[in-house]
Amino acid sequence: MNKKLVSVLIPALNEEENIERCYHRVVDVFETLPQYRLEIIVNDNHSSDQTFQILQGLAARDPRLRVYRFSRNVGYGRSILHAYQSANGDCAIQIDSDMQDPPELIPQMLKLWSDGNEVVYGVRRSLPDGVLVTALRKGFYWFIAKVSPDELPRDAGEFRLVDRRVLDRLRGIRDRSPYVRGLISAMGFRQTGFDYERQSRTAGLSKFPFRAMLSLAVDALVNHSLLPLRLASNISLIVGLLTFLLMIFYLIGRLVFGQEWPAGFATTTVLLLLSITLNAMFLGIIGEYIGRIFLQTKDLHAPIVESALNADDGYWPEGSVLHRKSA
Repeated sequence: MNKKLVSVLIPALNEEENIERCYHRVVDVFETLPQYRLEIIVNDNHSSDQTFQILQGLAARDPRLRVYRFSRNVGYGRSILHAYQSANGDCAIQIDSDMQDPPELIPQMLKLWSDGNEVVYGVRRSLPDGVLVTALRKGFYWFIAKVSPDELPRDAGEFRLVDRRVLDRLRGIRDRSPYVRGLISAMGFRQTGFDYERQSRTAGLSKFPFRAMLSLAVDALVNHSLLPLRLASNISLIVGLLTFLLMIFYLIGRLVFGQEWPAGFATTTVLLLLSITLNAMFLGIIGEYIGRIFLQTKDLHAPIVESALNADDGYWPEGSVLHRKSA
């Protein structure tokens, strides 16, 4: 009987303290799963420490380990999308190199996949973050689920398994700023979640400071909701209506009741500043969308691969360094 191939996808950025441990834990898990074959794909997002050198040593000993090092930091979303597009497996499992998502849960994910689910995602029962960050995360998950027409699961991160059918769809994605978890959720298919406790980092510092989390939140909102544009339109209509009513009020007072209004410098100034503020805010929102359209038309979605290990016979996403090779 042919064994099914499982691709384990690991994004890495300056993870010299974690990457080898993560590799060994994944390999150890698959030692207990002889019914599956394993390939590991690590995308090194241009680490400045010894991460790539460690991966070189591991790849020299294990041909199942495939490594792509980008010519620069291309961002988390583009990095992980490249990994999905590179996967040759019957399914792919994404896991962080800091092991906050335990590799020992992979057998449970494979069991849910074998039951017929095409997307299996972990739902975090708890987070090892501070109270404020945890509250912001949960609040954002609730908000994006409410405003998006796509069914985005709450409290689900990047720890997931996707079937080959989903991988084939992802290979056709050309997005300069992808929100991958949203892309996968929006595809539909049969999806299920399982609860788990997210662990603390085994070593090193988080590569997702507040600024990076905010950027990811903006990607999610802009990619999966038209709320900012609709909000701009609705507020502009309300302000326009109030301005029109105020103008009618002034005209009636002057022409019908003969009211002598005082010099309107203050009122004019306030209205002028309000108009300028609203215009600037809404042009900024519209500009966010137009900027993304501009970047898409430049066709710079595919990262440039600076170095690749054990990738001679695999699939290279079009535009990476080589075009598609036969799998």
